[in-house]
Amino acid sequence: MGKQTNIRLDEAVKAAAEDRAKRRGLSLQGYVADLIEADVNQSRAAFMAGAAAFLAAYTEEFESEVGEDRYPGLPDKPAETAPKDAA
Repeated sequence: MGKQTNIRLDEAVKAAAEDRAKRRGLSLQGYVADLIEADVNQSRAAFMAGAAAFLAAYTEEFESEVGEDRYPGLPDKPAETAPKDAA
């Protein structure tokens, strides 16, 4: 269950929003929630696309600095683990 949020709208904006909600078969609350969710998802998608472009542009620099598939502070080789049935 979501949290309740109150908003203030100009009467004309509220009337227009109610009309659009009705045409979509939604309550005003559902319409506003859908608009906010779409905006948040669009922002998230734009951020992820930017991050992917950044990583693609600087792949060579990252690999030369830390090596492919390595992260600073981690050992070069994975730690050896005991066999599962050796408990």
